[in-house]
Amino acid sequence: MAGALEGVTILEVVRVGPAAFATMMLADMGAEVIKIETPPQAAVKGADFGTLTEKEAREAAYTLHNRNKRSIAINLKARDGQKLLHKMAARADVFVEGFRPGVMKRLGGDYETLRQINPRLVYCSLSGYGQAGPYRDFAGHDINYISLGGALNLIGEAGKLPTVPLNVIADYAGAALHGVVGILLALFAREKTGQGQFIDISYLDTVVYLAANWCAAPYFSRGKVIERGQTPYSGGYPYYAVYKAKDGKLLTIGCREPWLWANLCRALGREDFIPYATRPEHLGQAPDADYREVKRQLEEIFLTRTRDEWFDRLIKQDVCIGKVYSWDEVLADPHILYRQMLLEVPHPALGMLKQVGIPIKLSRNPGSVRRNGPYLGENTDEVMGELGYAAEAIERLRQENVIA
Repeated sequence: MAGALEGVTILEVVRVGPAAFATMMLADMGAEVIKIETPPQAAVKGADFGTLTEKEAREAAYTLHNRNKRSIAINLKARDGQKLLHKMAARADVFVEGFRPGVMKRLGGDYETLRQINPRLVYCSLSGYGQAGPYRDFAGHDINYISLGGALNLIGEAGKLPTVPLNVIADYAGAALHGVVGILLALFAREKTGQGQFIDISYLDTVVYLAANWCAAPYFSRGKVIERGQTPYSGGYPYYAVYKAKDGKLLTIGCREPWLWANLCRALGREDFIPYATRPEHLGQAPDADYREVKRQLEEIFLTRTRDEWFDRLIKQDVCIGKVYSWDEVLADPHILYRQMLLEVPHPALGMLKQVGIPIKLSRNPGSVRRNGPYLGENTDEVMGELGYAAEAIERLRQENVIA
């Protein structure tokens, strides 16, 4: 069955994970994604399985954000390399780049150049601070974007330094997912107008957007600046927190709605705790002494059984409870396996390799993992042959260090 994006060709020129994750999502849904990578050094010829070590081959195959893609190694600093890029762009639907503003112009692959070649091209740039503004040229990473965007200040306990999360807020939930949405919107618009367009994704912008409900809304509505530990989701209130079990493992309780909190209290035989449900004023207020005492008593109760015992018991009582898993436990969970979030994909040299599954379940055009990640330049000759280059021309460009 054809993927939803079959027939869409995407060129990817990125060096960091979030932009590559965005194109992987599109590749999972059927798009043809060609990675344009930089040769490791000018004098090195293309590698094959005969020159790769098994470790290198495995690392390439297991690079999640490269799956379902082909790789071509082009020296974009060379004039002939830029000509090759232009020839590829003429046939492409989407171009994705993840550099600081100005880099692609120096490499001959900026939007103004490529849209002259292909007016239907959808061009997506993902950069830390966007294509314009005072911070345009600044360096940054997820921790910087979530601090400037107001999210980091709300993560963790009151009176302590913020807890630094994995780089999923700005990098993946922010830039990557918004990049995918932007590309799909632009492709949809192209169906009506026949024209491509430029998409400017700023990591910082996406953090501000994601954090708006907890940061901006209270400030706009009542001038309240929410501080760390002053939300129902900070872990300080007993109805939304992490607890330790008898076996030292952790569990989560997420009973924010009063009726779910009541279910938990009844299941624990502590109906006297039912009045300590969430209240509107908890947004902007740290837990008071009474709520802290309820949480302390719950901590003692949860120490009387193992994590899995509590889960099996409370989940049947319509309580929002979760196990705090290590990654090996995630991949052994029966529900996750049932949902096909663990797949095995054949590799020509390494046998069956495991891959994380696809979370977007389309009934008519489901996504698929068709190939493992390529090693650098694995598909150079193949892609260039499709562009009409003869073997002699490919070898000449290789000898001139334009490709690898």
